[in-house]
Amino acid sequence: MMMVLQLKIDSDIFSYLSHLPNFVYNLIILLISVAFAFLLKAIFYSLTSYYRKHEHFSFLRSMVLHLSKPLNFFLPLVSINSFSNLMKLSKIESDILDKAIEIGLIISFSYILINLIRVIQDFFISTYDLKKENNLKERKIRTQLQFLKKFLVALILVLTVAAILFSFDGMRKIGTGLLTSVGIGGIIIGFAAQKSLGNLLAGFQIAFTQPIRIDDVLVVEGEWGKVEEITLTYVVIQIWDQRRLILPITYFIEKPFQNWTRISAEILGTVFLYVDYTLPLADLRKEYDRLIDNHPLWDKKVKVIQVTDSKETVMEVRILLSANNSSDAFDLRCDIREGLITFIQKNYPNSLPRTRSEFIGNKENGFLKS
Repeated sequence: MMMVLQLKIDSDIFSYLSHLPNFVYNLIILLISVAFAFLLKAIFYSLTSYYRKHEHFSFLRSMVLHLSKPLNFFLPLVSINSFSNLMKLSKIESDILDKAIEIGLIISFSYILINLIRVIQDFFISTYDLKKENNLKERKIRTQLQFLKKFLVALILVLTVAAILFSFDGMRKIGTGLLTSVGIGGIIIGFAAQKSLGNLLAGFQIAFTQPIRIDDVLVVEGEWGKVEEITLTYVVIQIWDQRRLILPITYFIEKPFQNWTRISAEILGTVFLYVDYTLPLADLRKEYDRLIDNHPLWDKKVKVIQVTDSKETVMEVRILLSANNSSDAFDLRCDIREGLITFIQKNYPNSLPRTRSEFIGNKENGFLKS
């Protein structure tokens, strides 16, 4: 009995709506379809709220976070497509609506694909953490991932534009005609875009041969910094003072540069002291051992102190030390340099660099010799 009554009410509502002007009727159907889509979205959002609260990576959490926005476009389009047969539309209006829905679905589907790539990126980022001390493998994977992500996103966008254009019959006919002149067109495009193609090929070469990786420490154009980003056309170097050096990606194929972390992040550092010949080196070595043995940045591998040169007024003492990475090595060098200079100042101030002078001759005709 209740079912019969409900069917009668639904029939009465539909009968009432059908007497409305076509524009109002179609607008109501459109609003109902959109409301139904967002109802589905709200149900999906409430069912997955538990996973959004997690801080650690999971595929379901990442999909919820990245697919939430694409569904705001995809679900209404699917719903409108389902309800469109209830609308009162002329043949021209129906064709326009169908074409608009088709284009919208193509765009929203490509949006979903791009965000699925981000889900995969989240997985690799959580698996290969750059914060590890020895992160050579992680930097290798992350470099390839970053380039492939940008390439795939660009490819999806190009295919999306192509799919939209070829959904029109006129464009399809034009495209068929252009196939006959594709050889000449390819030569023209090759000449016009040879630099762009060169950058793209250089990007592939860097991604897989990897002369540089994400987070590598480089000395390039006289600047020290880390590789922050590798795009399809350029590389961003974060310099130690937070500036950014932007270089074309072909630079790293064509020109020499220093890579301090090509094989490992470990690095040797040097400190040079210029002291008087009177400084007792045995005491300097003892103080160096004391300073470096207690220093948390030393990796316990290399500690050497040597006289590497003898000049006219001073001798050159080279201190060699090792650290886990270039940043630690820089700080360690500064601390050891400061500690040894302080030691010399306090204990052997006369052994600091100085110029000697002596008087030769008698009081009457004496002269100064230095």
